[in-house]
Amino acid sequence: MVHQEIEFHHRVERLNRKRQALRHGADACLRADGLLIAAPRRRRSGLPLKGLVLCLLVFLLFKAGLIAAVGPVTYDSRVDRLARGTLAEAAGAWVMRREPLSDRVAQEIRSWTF
Repeated sequence: MVHQEIEFHHRVERLNRKRQALRHGADACLRADGLLIAAPRRRRSGLPLKGLVLCLLVFLLFKAGLIAAVGPVTYDSRVDRLARGTLAEAAGAWVMRREPLSDRVAQEIRSWTF
């Protein structure tokens, strides 16, 4: 009798956990035996990783395009002049500084031009 009561409490706990998970929404799933069940909706991450990576990639291409268009010497002089400005301009200069990846992409862009 005690064993049956323990099993009953475990089933109740499982049902309570499932009910708690279903509070945030549910998707209907069809099992292989034809039974339709409610499965908890998967929560999405708060950070859109794909969007963030895409923004960083576009920014890298923009910066490499600028380096390729004006040349590395002129680009460095303009970034240096920007760094001597206000705090916001200095922060922008820090972001826009050349690094090996943007230099490599700029070299590839320059090689595409005719």
